[in-house]
Amino acid sequence: MCGRARCTLSAAQAARAFGFPTTSAAGGGGGGDGGGDAPAVPTLHMDRFRPSYNVSPGAYLPVGAVRARPAGGGDGGGGAEEVGPVIQCMKWGLVPSFTGKTEKPDHFRMFNARSESVKEKASFRRLIPKNRCLVAVEGFYEWKKDGSKKQPYYIHFQDHRPLVFAALYDTWTNSEGETMYTFTILTTRASTSLKWLHDRMPVILGNKDSVSAWLNDASVKLEEMTTPYEGSDLVWYPVTSAMGKTSFDGPECIKEVRMGPSEKPISKFFTKKSSAHDQSGKPETTPQELSETQALRAAKVECEESVENQPEEINRDTQTATNTVKHESVTLEPQVLAKPQSIKHEDVILADANIVKQDAFGAKRKVEDTEIDPDLKLQNSGWLPSRPMKKEKGSKAASDGQASLLSYFAKK
Repeated sequence: MCGRARCTLSAAQAARAFGFPTTSAAGGGGGGDGGGDAPAVPTLHMDRFRPSYNVSPGAYLPVGAVRARPAGGGDGGGGAEEVGPVIQCMKWGLVPSFTGKTEKPDHFRMFNARSESVKEKASFRRLIPKNRCLVAVEGFYEWKKDGSKKQPYYIHFQDHRPLVFAALYDTWTNSEGETMYTFTILTTRASTSLKWLHDRMPVILGNKDSVSAWLNDASVKLEEMTTPYEGSDLVWYPVTSAMGKTSFDGPECIKEVRMGPSEKPISKFFTKKSSAHDQSGKPETTPQELSETQALRAAKVECEESVENQPEEINRDTQTATNTVKHESVTLEPQVLAKPQSIKHEDVILADANIVKQDAFGAKRKVEDTEIDPDLKLQNSGWLPSRPMKKEKGSKAASDGQASLLSYFAKK
């Protein structure tokens, strides 16, 4: 879809783009092309044309057509008329001739016409035989949609020659008797190289033969003339997003901007994942099944973490409690004989209490099960004598720097 364009062409440049003859202007100037040439065909209403880098529907553009024209040429009227090529300023945005005289013209309604369906619509069908025209611009703009963002691109020929579009024109007379010439640009499906940008593009007539055939040969089939332009000389680059404002104009419109790394919206990741799942042929998981599965997994992980987080001494004691007790009884007897010394009963109680505190991870389960103060139990029960054997479960911890505590128990 072509809705914005750049056109700063002179009448002579437009004439050459249309394949119309040009002549050298008197005195070598006045054409604005450096060479001093001018179109050798009549030009009508060119004073209405305003060169712009950001042309939108409703603006005047130079249009090439073959129609009745004043015999003497020029913008003036009068005299006999003849049919021939002419360059005339027309408004972009078709207003059909059958539009009511009192209606307000809407140039944004028909600024493009789909070439595949022009024969089916009354607004365009009657114009195909005799109301064909050409529109010349230096380039046009198209917006690439990326989620909620839109990035404009400027599209043009690599050698900067004008682009020539196939178009249709019509005339409409308003309530004041003024006749208005308007046109619409034909569009077709996007070329192979531009599909990434948009699904439509203007019908570009890329050589003199196609330009002449569209304008002069009504026998050529419309389908043959409105195919996408596949030439590799059509290039593009990103420009400022300020192009979205019709009031934004000037050379800044075509200044290339640098694009950062593209970021895919998170929705694309979900779409890709969903597509892969659908292709695998596996049935979708219902929300209830998913919830149950997650609950089971969470319980399993919690259980495994509970076991893994237990101190190494507790896990080892649980597996070999009986063997450890017997072994401790044997290994502690030599210590009793080897280091005889007198130890006060309160020292033993204090030392054992400290062990209970230091071995909080290993002895915590015993203390909670009995719900008895550890110090009170040491003093008033027979648990004190058997304590050395139970504490031997922490032999690894003792070997790490608590060997003196084991000796206290052994003596007691």
